[in-house]
Amino acid sequence: MAVAKVVEISAASKTSFEDAIIQGLKRADDTIDNIEGAWIQEQKVTVKNGKIDEYRINMRVTFILK
Repeated sequence: MAVAKVVEISAASKTSFEDAIIQGLKRADDTIDNIEGAWIQEQKVTVKNGKIDEYRINMRVTFILK
């Protein structure tokens, strides 16, 4: 039987939501073993001078405990 844990991760990108997700998962993978999946909980943007400045996401990352 496997036991999983869920942690919340925030990430940002100047390019896109997809890039923010990729960068967040890459960084999480540096310190968390056995990542099984992620749930994108929230997406938001910051705006400067009427244009999108940064894409931000909050996601929950699930990993299997050893």
